[in-house]
Amino acid sequence: MALSASLLLRQNQSLVMTPQLMQSIQLLQMTHFELTQFIAQEVERNPLLEIAANDSDLGTTAPENVANFNDGDDDLSSAPTPSVTSDSDDWYGDRAANLGEQLDTSFENVFPDDAEPRKADAPELLSQWRSMPGQEAGESYDLDDFVAAKPSLHDHLNQQVPFAITSAEDRLIADALIGQLDETGYIAVDAVQETAERLGTTTAAAENVLKALQGFDPPGVFARSLSECLAIQLAQKDRLDPAMRAFIDNLELLAKRDFATLKKLCGVDEEDLLDMLSEIRTLNPRPGAGFESTVSETIVPDIIVRPSSEGGWLVEINPDTLPRVLINQTYFAEVSKHKTREGEDQDFLSECMQTAHWLTRSLDQRAKTIMKVATEIVRQQDAFLVNGVGHLRPLNLKTVADAIKMHESTVSRVTSKKYMLTPRGVFELKYFFSVSISSVEGGDSHSAEAVRHRIKTMIAQEAADAVLSDDDIVDNLKSSGIDLARRTVAKYREAMNIPSSVQRRREKKAMAKLSTY
Repeated sequence: MALSASLLLRQNQSLVMTPQLMQSIQLLQMTHFELTQFIAQEVERNPLLEIAANDSDLGTTAPENVANFNDGDDDLSSAPTPSVTSDSDDWYGDRAANLGEQLDTSFENVFPDDAEPRKADAPELLSQWRSMPGQEAGESYDLDDFVAAKPSLHDHLNQQVPFAITSAEDRLIADALIGQLDETGYIAVDAVQETAERLGTTTAAAENVLKALQGFDPPGVFARSLSECLAIQLAQKDRLDPAMRAFIDNLELLAKRDFATLKKLCGVDEEDLLDMLSEIRTLNPRPGAGFESTVSETIVPDIIVRPSSEGGWLVEINPDTLPRVLINQTYFAEVSKHKTREGEDQDFLSECMQTAHWLTRSLDQRAKTIMKVATEIVRQQDAFLVNGVGHLRPLNLKTVADAIKMHESTVSRVTSKKYMLTPRGVFELKYFFSVSISSVEGGDSHSAEAVRHRIKTMIAQEAADAVLSDDDIVDNLKSSGIDLARRTVAKYREAMNIPSSVQRRREKKAMAKLSTY
């Protein structure tokens, strides 16, 4: 058979991951902070994009971003609004005129609009009243600009150095050691030797400086271990006797609740051991924590769930996390009229317009997808919203994906790092997904999170003379209709940082005796 070249026409369908499709997927899994940064970069690159001001839209939510389970409309716009008539202005004017005649003056003379501080009262503030550097006339002042910054741990320690260390060489060593402190006030074990080698001094000189620094405020700072931190604080209280020294040198026994061995090592009776334990509890294991300058991050929920006036739940997207991006059509039309070059300028404008339309459509689709997933989650977990975590139902991604006719990967991206504000608190969307635990008699299955909560509740309510073992917890769960293995109970207990029954019994008995003194 002879080989020959030929032309064939074939038509097929395939899914192509275009750059825009990949960016749409990335937009879906972005957090609010990441989305804000991405939009700011796009606005900077694209002259046709602009961010709309939120002042005029406060308290309003688009209808497509609100869902009610009872298919009712929670219409808040029908509420009566107060109206102001012109009669009030006439009343105020007549009243003001009558008061002016009675006082034999006018309000313009009593409260002049252009009032300024008199030069004789505060001549040095007269120029500051009118204007400040970098501030335009009429602009309000921000009091945060005048608030002093909170001193850091390093600043607090540097202020104490001149009062305790006089030698210039020792101050240089002290400055190097202060620079190696972590945020909790601890220093590395080999920091003294490394500092001595770097500064060309002896290890003994660095140790002497470290001992001086360990007497600084806050107590316990410059420690190289937890035992040394507690020892420094006890020494400043003149309570570091041999028994207490043996106690803090064996903190691992305290973590294991092995009080019998601690009594033998410290050579004290049970009453003295309880006194030592209560004194240890008053110490600060992290002396530098009060000077931490890190700002706590506030979680901004993406979805807000609240009870509806007609029953059920009202689900809506948080307006604060909903980006408002507009396309400046006026600017596009104005630039199109005055284009100087037909090629590059026109191509650039067309590309910017195409990118702007894609971004607005992607943001709208992102909001609708989040809304669909959140609405289905609330529908599935209605019992949790009403009764609490004990009634959390088992749920997986496939159930939600099948209900809203989407792929599991899409649901996974939506629930990643997205938060929902409910009457029960703020929860990540992934919190509502948990594995299923079978029932004893083949009834409704139970959520793993609800079972963990039940285990934690049982342990919290146990008495000192009736501590529950893992086998006891299994029996109690079976009586409630939950079929769970002992090793699973132990795994859940360890995941919640709950000690074993032996350790809990020791601790509860010790706390019971401590409360009697």
